[in-house]
Amino acid sequence: MYIGLKILLTALIVVVVSEISRRSTIIAGIIASIPLTSLLAIIWIYFETSNLENIKNLSGNILMMVPPSLTFFICLPLFIDMKIEFYVSVFFSIAVTAIVYWLYFYILGIIGINMN
Repeated sequence: MYIGLKILLTALIVVVVSEISRRSTIIAGIIASIPLTSLLAIIWIYFETSNLENIKNLSGNILMMVPPSLTFFICLPLFIDMKIEFYVSVFFSIAVTAIVYWLYFYILGIIGINMN
C-alpha cells in the first residue's frame, strides 16, 4: 500500500505539471525545472530511513549528473527546429544524452573521480 501511495503522489505531480503546461508553458517549466524526482526521492528516503548521510551522498551525486543531463534539453529543440518528427527527436535527444553520459563518466574516470 505504501509503494502505491508513493506512485500515486508522484504521478499526480507529473499530471499537474502536464495540465499546467496547457495553460502556461513558462509556469510549467518553472515547476518542472524544480528537481521534483530528486526532491521526492530525498523525501521518501528521509521518511523511510532518516539517513542524512545517504541523502547527502544522493544530493551530491545528483549535482554531478546535472551537466550531462542538460544535453537532452539542448538537443530536443534543435532536432525539432530541424523539422525532425517529434518522437524521433526525443529518441535522438535521449541517444545523444546517453552518449554524453558515457563520455562524462569516461572523463571523470580519467581525472580520477570515481562515481559510486
